[in-house]
Amino acid sequence: MEDHFGPDFITVTDEDGNDFELELVDTLEHQGVTYYAMFPAVEEDESTGEPKDVDADDEEYGLVIMKAIQEDGEELLSTLDSDEELDTVYELFMERFFQDEDEEAE
Repeated sequence: MEDHFGPDFITVTDEDGNDFELELVDTLEHQGVTYYAMFPAVEEDESTGEPKDVDADDEEYGLVIMKAIQEDGEELLSTLDSDEELDTVYELFMERFFQDEDEEAE
């Protein structure tokens, strides 16, 4: 049985110094690179403690894929280098997500 203690959150800072909190969904390694699949963290309604409604069509909400890179001996998260790399890694994550759903349905 798998122990699960709640979601993992990662805070990333963009080149303008803005912080974003992302919820880690999955990781995978492909051709020696570690990729992270994340969604923007959903804020809670302060009065109820329930998650606020999220508009899935909002361009600010959606799957975020980043990769781990080494810079000056430190691991950093970076955007992917090309649309081709993004498409390949996106498909790998989708295969994993649907495989997990199929296993849960059995």
